[in-house]
Amino acid sequence: MDVINTVPVEEVPVGTVTSGPLDDRRPEDEYLTIALTKGRLASQTMELLGRAGFYCEELGDKKSRKLVFTNEEQKLRFFLSKGPDVPTYVEYGAADIGVTGSDIIMEENRRVYEVLDLDFGKCRMCVAGPESARELLRHHEMIRVASKYPNIAKDYFYNRKHQTIDIIKLNGSVELGPIVELADVIVDIVETGSTLKENGLGVLEEVCPISARMIVNQVSMTMKAGRIRDFISRVRDAVNA
Repeated sequence: MDVINTVPVEEVPVGTVTSGPLDDRRPEDEYLTIALTKGRLASQTMELLGRAGFYCEELGDKKSRKLVFTNEEQKLRFFLSKGPDVPTYVEYGAADIGVTGSDIIMEENRRVYEVLDLDFGKCRMCVAGPESARELLRHHEMIRVASKYPNIAKDYFYNRKHQTIDIIKLNGSVELGPIVELADVIVDIVETGSTLKENGLGVLEEVCPISARMIVNQVSMTMKAGRIRDFISRVRDAVNA
């Protein structure tokens, strides 16, 4: 499964879009709207943006019940979302820019530009299960796979391992799958592996590394090219500092 338009920002095409005779707004006068993933990822993103010179005091107010937060001076608008919804907001133009995990980007497979690895939120997407399942993987036998990420699991087994599987979509603790014999193995995110170990499971194969990524709406990349390229450049400098 290919992530659509995963390209360096320098290779993203830029064109000229006319908005009509009655619309005399310049791109630099418009807001950039940024969708953030709720929780720790949002905090890490705002810390990184602060190092890049972008701020939003409203977003730091823990008592606020607002849904949209604005920096009027820098013409930035932020909102918080569940991770799987961020690519949707960006694809349909509700947000110009989004930050979420590469696991979600791969699973959702939306029409967006993935422009920057933010170098935090790191973990691994793995195949895990009891040690006895290792032989099933080695001999490419028909197996049942439980996962919150059915598209990633299908791509890994079908296209990379050429192994036939039965996918079982779970939304909760996928580690239960092998324990109660619902599935032979699971495909899930692994950080430390402690939960797996405590339940008699282990990492059997690594699918891919995971980290937080920045994505951009395709139309915004054309209509607001200057602002977005400057934004990406400053954030990249902060990542590499």
